[in-house]
Amino acid sequence: MEEKLLSEQEASGARRGRGASGGAAARRAARSGGGPGIQQTYINRKINVYEVLDEEGLALIEANADIVLEETGIEFRDDAEALALWKEAGADVKGERVHFPKGLPRSLLKTAPSTYIQHARNTARSVQIGGDATVFAPVYGPPFVRDLDGNRRYATIEDFQNFVKLAYMAPSIHHSGGTVCEPVDVPVNKRHLDMIYAHIRYSDKPFMGSVTAPERAEDTVAMAKIVFGDDFVENNTVLTSLINANSPMVFDETMLGALKVYARHNQACIVTPFILAGAMSPVTVAGTLTQVLAEVLAGAAFTQLIRPGAPVLFGTFASSISMQSGAPTFGTPEPSLVSYGAGQLARRLGLPFRTGGSLCASKVEDAQAAYESANTLNSTMLAGTNFVLHAAGWLEGGLASSYDKFMMDIDQLGMQQKFAEGVDLSENGQAMDAIRQVGPGSHFLGCDHTQANFQTAFYRSSIADNNSYEQWLAEGQKTAPQRANALARRWLETYEAPYLDPGIDDGLKDFIARKKESMPDAFT
Repeated sequence: MEEKLLSEQEASGARRGRGASGGAAARRAARSGGGPGIQQTYINRKINVYEVLDEEGLALIEANADIVLEETGIEFRDDAEALALWKEAGADVKGERVHFPKGLPRSLLKTAPSTYIQHARNTARSVQIGGDATVFAPVYGPPFVRDLDGNRRYATIEDFQNFVKLAYMAPSIHHSGGTVCEPVDVPVNKRHLDMIYAHIRYSDKPFMGSVTAPERAEDTVAMAKIVFGDDFVENNTVLTSLINANSPMVFDETMLGALKVYARHNQACIVTPFILAGAMSPVTVAGTLTQVLAEVLAGAAFTQLIRPGAPVLFGTFASSISMQSGAPTFGTPEPSLVSYGAGQLARRLGLPFRTGGSLCASKVEDAQAAYESANTLNSTMLAGTNFVLHAAGWLEGGLASSYDKFMMDIDQLGMQQKFAEGVDLSENGQAMDAIRQVGPGSHFLGCDHTQANFQTAFYRSSIADNNSYEQWLAEGQKTAPQRANALARRWLETYEAPYLDPGIDDGLKDFIARKKESMPDAFT
């Protein structure tokens, strides 16, 4: 199967031709962190993580989480199988509430891998999740889009396909993501088929599965098996999917159903408490971390009851709220502290870590959006995050996917990728020849070292305008969102689909047609 995937990759490269991989185009792409067709691999961080808790603080949070698990417990609602499995494992089950003896979830998690590979149908796009790797994935879940004409409207399947195409072309996006927007023009019970197909057809990067119903998760696995083969899927991970806790301290039937499907098939689950601190957790950082850890321990350990060794991620989505209005706020200090602390707790458990992104509450692509997104993204990187959902395109507290902001965000992601490379201490990085050649009182512009490195020396933004005021006036006084808009339009106009074996494509279309014919449309 891997040989077949590699042959598809080679065929795709042949179709793209040489222009995207060499010559002036490649040099320009290197200066700006890449461009369409110039893909970067996932990040191998060479920088240290930032830690806010010492050993005493970490031990305190862990002890408090154990108390919550044992005394308060976690509810597993409307799932008799889950309750039976926990009882068999030694937990105290009272109704739908599970009380965990100290150490039980941690002992179960010893079988969970600390790193794994999520395979893409193009083997060059496969990603490591865990360790020193960071993977960027797009925005997830908004029902609205802010389109290329500046309108806020409900998302369509065409929008969904467009965001998949943009993510495929974006060099600093390593993963196609999941519900990049909610296509409300397709029936609820059938749209997952079109969404999964879009990820497979319009991209060759890894992707996420549907979690809105167990049967939709089963459909996702079935479609993955058409692409990769039954045995490959059962013995490797090709899907990484989002399982949210219904905070505080509840896992519901829908999420548990999807979790069981993916874990049974050896596919990865991101167990993520969805926290708006002050509403869904305590208002303090330590209290929120305690609850997050308790919820992750319960949900992640459950994957190992289903299938020992199934990949699982320690996830957290933590936002603060306005204590005046109750509205979510982003880019504030407290969620950053939660991210840093949760990253430390995840590493102590030996689990890959997910948090953060380019989050903001702003309704448009303005200064508020930029500041809040930058604050969140910086702490995401420094927390040592392995899987970054919502890395590009998030607007309006997650209610809207924005074309313009998507392009602005991927520019920032390219900068983060460069930053994560750390300091080059090679002979070239030390630049001693340049210092000797130039000496006191001169400049480095014309020296041999500068000439040899000028094309790749500094990251060059594809969005920022660093020209003179006069040139900016002459070029139409365009703002950053306007430049991003033009770039998005240009990318979509020049998009070329990656190669997909016609037999696989036919198999997917036949599966989708049969599934859609088997049930009437439902819009709720």
